[in-house]
Amino acid sequence: MTESRTVQDLSALARDAGGDPALRISRMTGGLIGSEILKIAGEIRALVVAGRPVCDLTVGDFSPAQFPLAELLRSAVKDALERGETNYPPAAGVPSLREAVRRLYARELGLEYPMESVLITGGARPGIYGVYRTLCDPGDRVVYPVPSWNNNHYCHMLGAVGVPVVCRPEDRFLPTRAALEAALPGARLLCLNSPLNPTGTALDASTLAGVCDTILHENARREARGERPLYLMYDQVYWMLRFFGTAHVTPPELRPEMARYTVLVDGVSKGFAATGLRVGWVVGPVDVMARMSALLGHVGAWAPRAEQVATARVLDDPKGMAAFHATYLQKLQVRLDLLHRGLQALRSEGLPVDSLAPMGAIYLTARVHPFGRATPQGAVLRTNEDVRRYVLDAAGIAIVPFQAFGATTDDGWFRLSVGAVGEPEIEDALPRLAAALREIR
Repeated sequence: MTESRTVQDLSALARDAGGDPALRISRMTGGLIGSEILKIAGEIRALVVAGRPVCDLTVGDFSPAQFPLAELLRSAVKDALERGETNYPPAAGVPSLREAVRRLYARELGLEYPMESVLITGGARPGIYGVYRTLCDPGDRVVYPVPSWNNNHYCHMLGAVGVPVVCRPEDRFLPTRAALEAALPGARLLCLNSPLNPTGTALDASTLAGVCDTILHENARREARGERPLYLMYDQVYWMLRFFGTAHVTPPELRPEMARYTVLVDGVSKGFAATGLRVGWVVGPVDVMARMSALLGHVGAWAPRAEQVATARVLDDPKGMAAFHATYLQKLQVRLDLLHRGLQALRSEGLPVDSLAPMGAIYLTARVHPFGRATPQGAVLRTNEDVRRYVLDAAGIAIVPFQAFGATTDDGWFRLSVGAVGEPEIEDALPRLAAALREIR
């Protein structure tokens, strides 16, 4: 029997940050900005608790009620657990999954890599962090498009110098070769994501080939001078989610020499509605992967063993994958198209909204721009944050401004995610948005 002990209440001490809280933490963490999306999520939870209906278009995740985990993956995880696959995996990943990733890329992307090029990670995020930490030193220049997901925060954590390249709506918020060429001299890392979070748009072969040519030309000059090369991190975690004939292209496919300088980041989270399983991988030059494996091994950033074994089984089942994706992609496409067509209908009525046709991922780029007008309560809408709050309060629709993805201008652009909503919720929300916009003057 457990011996009775006196319990000390440490709540007050645990909450006491002292006279100068900044002295208690590192400068890096003290200056780290928290997730803007998580802050918005807190407001949404409060409204839901109060009984307000909210069409939540904020989360880059999947509601299991709308998009359940792929059954072939669920059953494979269960089987692995029942077989006792619960001990530590190898630091680089279980060999069966590394080989399955190799076969997947050869079969689906036309890319043949050695197993030493494949490193399994606990979701795509440790892979992205690993790329930054393995390739960059403090003060190195990192080029990335804006809007994009979290590159500004990774630069802060590493002490790198972020070089944001602002993208335009007329380019579908994707970087052009010309814009990148101006930013790449002297850079250590270029970060691209396609299909892109937050916009749901995708790079085409012509643009990406031009970017690859620029990198190869730059690296030829650096090699001749004995300088460090420029690398490309290509985040393709949404590549299985493409719609309306959108093609996915990779740098090594277009320019094989890019295999020396490209690290591909990927995982099962988006392609299989499996965000909580935390199975990701990076594929790249063998020497870079070896050092990244050592780095991530020290922080235990590997995926759980059972989930790795299960993922290997799924990736080697192309018929099962195709059957799942046939339904899964159709459901995503219907929701994205419903939102896009609905916003375009409101636009045709003269309301201040617009949207870009979806190409991939789970996102729609939308513009809501009633700037300079006043709400029924008399508040003038001047910023994206003003608009976001009004749309949430008046229409019960939660959206994320592009400021959460590095943008600095208040021009009405927002990310809308369909991972947590059904068709009826979207259909009910659109009239509420129309009514809210008609009420402002």
